[in-house]
Amino acid sequence: MREPGLDRHEWQTEWEALEEDLHASPLEALPELHDLVERMLLARGFALNDAVDEGAAEPDVVVAFRTGREIAERADRGDNVDPGDVGEAVHAFTEVYEQLIDRPDN
Repeated sequence: MREPGLDRHEWQTEWEALEEDLHASPLEALPELHDLVERMLLARGFALNDAVDEGAAEPDVVVAFRTGREIAERADRGDNVDPGDVGEAVHAFTEVYEQLIDRPDN
């Protein structure tokens, strides 16, 4: 059994390590940022790959994650990604990170 707060500490440490890369080369840091945020969401029990139910309200963090993921996947495939889209993905992932890091451990 993991100690309470251990995930949070690891996530904060990893985020801090990525911040410098994000400032230097956001496009290249995007896959690592995506990976961190995805692991955080999965650890908190969010269903990320379920089909979107048009009638159901999706949690904001899942909507933001999916926005960032779509852009990160385009970049990872080598598609031409507009710098504004990269900024949007970084913003979306940052939003998710901040919401999850502030949640109490379950």
